[in-house]
Amino acid sequence: MARVPWRRSSTRGVYANPWISVREDVVELPDGRTTIYGVVECAGAVGVLPFLDRDTVLMVGQYRYVAGGFYWEIPTGAIHGGECETDAVQRELAEEAGYEAERLTRVCAFHTSKSVMRETAAIYLAEGLREARRAADHTEFIEVRAFGFDEVLRMVLDDQIKDAMTIVAVLRAARLRGG
Repeated sequence: MARVPWRRSSTRGVYANPWISVREDVVELPDGRTTIYGVVECAGAVGVLPFLDRDTVLMVGQYRYVAGGFYWEIPTGAIHGGECETDAVQRELAEEAGYEAERLTRVCAFHTSKSVMRETAAIYLAEGLREARRAADHTEFIEVRAFGFDEVLRMVLDDQIKDAMTIVAVLRAARLRGG
């Protein structure tokens, strides 16, 4: 029964803003019982690990309201309607870090929180960086800093970096580098 899909019998919107929507579904379980299931829907997301050179990456730091603290992470953001992943990556890289990339490599995609949230994040590596000017998002107050890749990998392994997209990007990059 673990592989039998649940069937939705009804749905109703609960809340929406420009970034998320929340709905409540009535679903039939594989054993015939019904239950209510809450779903948060988001646009797709992208994250990018920018390499200044083979051993140096850019990280952005910002206060995260929900988590209640300052965190170092990769540039990330939503894919806007009609935008392709690579355009979203270049936009976020420019807005958050002030760079554009000559080369982008898509390394993976994953569900950010598949039990309650409908969102897939695509992770990219960026190389051949050049400075770019683009207006920052008015809700973001960001610090940009260069780190040695090995230092960032240590931060991930020592549980100092908490952001899922950053953890996935750094571990994938380490694997691709032979680490």
